[in-house]
Amino acid sequence: MTCSIPEPSEPTSTQAPVLSTRLSPNATRLSQMTTIGVGGKVQQFENVSSEEDFISAIETFDEESQKLLVLGGGSNILASDADFLGTVIHDARSNIETIAEDSCGGAQMRVSAGTSWDEVVVYAIEHGWMGLEALSGIPGTVGAAPVQNIGAYGQEVAASIASVRTFDRKTKTVRTFFASDLNFGYRSSILKASMVEGPWGPSPRWIVLDVLFHLRRATLSEPVRYAQLANTLDINPGERVPSRDVRGAVLKLRGGKGMVLDLQDRDTYSLGSFFTNPILSEEQAESLPEDAPRYGVSQSTSVDQIGAAAPQIAGQIKTSAAWLIDRAGFKPGFGLPGNAAVSTKHSLALTNRGGATSEEIVRLAQTIRDGVLDQFGVTLVPEPVLVGVTI
Repeated sequence: MTCSIPEPSEPTSTQAPVLSTRLSPNATRLSQMTTIGVGGKVQQFENVSSEEDFISAIETFDEESQKLLVLGGGSNILASDADFLGTVIHDARSNIETIAEDSCGGAQMRVSAGTSWDEVVVYAIEHGWMGLEALSGIPGTVGAAPVQNIGAYGQEVAASIASVRTFDRKTKTVRTFFASDLNFGYRSSILKASMVEGPWGPSPRWIVLDVLFHLRRATLSEPVRYAQLANTLDINPGERVPSRDVRGAVLKLRGGKGMVLDLQDRDTYSLGSFFTNPILSEEQAESLPEDAPRYGVSQSTSVDQIGAAAPQIAGQIKTSAAWLIDRAGFKPGFGLPGNAAVSTKHSLALTNRGGATSEEIVRLAQTIRDGVLDQFGVTLVPEPVLVGVTI
């Protein structure tokens, strides 16, 4: 078999969405550092721009037994309005480096954890690499990607990660996790699990330093598996189109749902999808209404080649949190007294309409969770990192 390198695609003309979280070097409150715009004063704030300073800051504050929050884009954090009696370290490092590029072995890039996630997607598309195009427009930084195993429109980042280099706060050493070590699942990983084990929260025991991605060289996208995305592209599920077209369609879909930050639109002052899609047994799924969405659950740890679709886990069914919320009576725009409300564009996003408190966001989330449980017997699980609040 002869391997040939395809001609690189023309750079995509679609611009990255505005992902600024209004973070400034003089930020003193978590409300200034998060996309939902709530959160109290921080005791200490450090902005670091080198790996040496990043690790040194983590070690220093851990030795002082201070509560530690490592912050990237602030797009997945719901923090209390009470003072944060600890240190927030903002990872300002941003770098993308091509490590290898050939058609037989694919392409590899190493990316610093503080890099904007969407910049990475654009970089991959411009270089003619497939595997990240459906993850366009997701806010936040690369460091959060493996922790949450971010995913959207039929893709998960786990399928494109070769390894993650971390700083181990327990042993005070640098440790590399290979994909098989990370125990990836639906919006989960060994890194995320460590946030609730031992003294580590609200940040993990293993802090991401950089991520090595392994992607296939191709001017076309992965097969489009998500029906809504396929409909937007006017193709059948399973077909492939230029990756830039997938990016454009995804940004259009995300923008229509208020999932791309726009400082002029209060519908986008949110944490994206507030609840994860419930994973049910086949028996639990049978109790849902006939028209409830039912999807397979991917087993990310079983992907055995670049760009391959993950096999489905037998006996597990994923349903739509947005569908459950909407059918339980919490329509777009639903709100309680105060300044928190469901987005007018998408029932899975909870928004700060202006001056909302964390207590108002929590109360709204609890009301929705309890309503879905009463109606369908399904408990919704929050996706954001909770700092000083419980739901």
